[in-house]
This record gives sequence, C-alpha cells and structure tokens, in this order.
Amino acid sequence: MTNPLAPDTLDLLRKTSTATLSTQLFKRNFRQPFLVDVMPLSREIERFAGEAFTLRFVPSREDKDWDLGDLSKRGEDNIQWEAVEAIEAGQVLVIDSRNDPRAASAGNMLMTRMMRKGVAAAITDGAFRDGTEISQMNFPAYCRSNTATTRPAYHRAIAMQEVIGCADVAVYPGDIIVGDSDGVIVIPRAIADEVARDSYEQELREKFLFTKIDSGAPLWGTYPPNAETLAEFETWKAEGNTL
Repeated sequence: MTNPLAPDTLDLLRKTSTATLSTQLFKRNFRQPFLVDVMPLSREIERFAGEAFTLRFVPSREDKDWDLGDLSKRGEDNIQWEAVEAIEAGQVLVIDSRNDPRAASAGNMLMTRMMRKGVAAAITDGAFRDGTEISQMNFPAYCRSNTATTRPAYHRAIAMQEVIGCADVAVYPGDIIVGDSDGVIVIPRAIADEVARDSYEQELREKFLFTKIDSGAPLWGTYPPNAETLAEFETWKAEGNTL
C-alpha cells in the first residue's frame, strides 16, 4: 500500500466500466479479476473506486465465538467491528466469506457506520442481511445473496488487512477496487495508474465508435477501428469530447 497513486487515477477509474477494465487487465495477462456472481443490492448506485481494506472470515466454532445467547458480549473480541472502525474514508471493505452465503457478513448497522465515515463500498462473496434497508442506502453493497441469519452462526472474523480471496479472486490490501452496476473488479495496485489511463482512453474511443455504429456504420473498419476511423476519433477528441 506504500506506493502512491497518481492524483487522477481514482477519478479516471470512476469514469470507466468494469468491462473496459477487464479488457485492459486481460491485455496484461490478468485472466479473471472480476468477482463473479457478486452483485449490488441496489442497481441505483454510482460507480466507485477505492483502496481495498480486507477482512477474513473462518468457520465459526462454539468455543471461540461469543455467546449467542448474550448479545451484550458482541463487542468483545470482535475483529469485524474493529475493521469497521479502522477502515478509512474512500476505502472499500472486501470480505472473504469463503463463498458461503449461509450467514450474513454484515447488516445495515455496520453499513450505516461505514457510510457515515465516507467508506466507498462494502463487498462480500457471502451474504448480507437487512437487504431491503441496505438497498435503499446511498452506499454500494455487493454480495452473492441476502440472508436473515446472523454472522456467528457460520462465520468468525479472524483477521483484517491480510491477503484474502473474494469470489476466488486474490485481493491484497491496497489493491484498487472498482464497482459499477454490473459488478466488481480488482486492479493490482502496482499497475493501477497505467490501467486507469489506458481504460479511460478505451472508454472514450468506444463512446465515439458507438456513435458511428448507432448511426449505421458497418462493424468492419469501425469496430475495431481502421486507420481512417482512428483519424476521425482523434479529430472528435480534439474537439473537446470527453466522458
């Protein structure tokens, strides 16, 4: 997490779709950086980009988890709560729930706390509870499903800010996470600046190409563009068109 990002990297990524980012990462031999089957609880969300703050779950065990019959103890030895308090504004909470949606990774109280702190999003490869309430919040939350079952039934939060797997994608603390209405993608921090620049350029070029296809141009010579079409794009861009 030590190498700083270029000042405009996150802004460029917020203008770029996960599909475009996937293409750029594929060009760099990253085959599967997309969190498959992890979807937003609400489709009415703005695209986000931020640093990964990781949280790892293991299976719960009766002698290690707090007494389910005494909810007053839930704040003791609770790394999940520690993570929610430690995560900073602009970061993204990414939870390794072992692809297990039988119990919730978090609910609307923790989501509200993070939202008020300015956290960018919360993601799990398991489930969230209070899905109706979370879906109405101005806070991007991504999961495999919704459940009413409380976390300690199956999960114990064991560590934060370690390398994790989320939906079978490796996530290192400080990686850059980008999400849109289609899902979430993980960008290795070391290449985030170049991926952001190239993805923005691709997105802008495809915006131009779409206008041509939409107006009746054939695929051949347009998508992908030939030299003539690329020259047209450069003129169009020079006229001040942006995303």
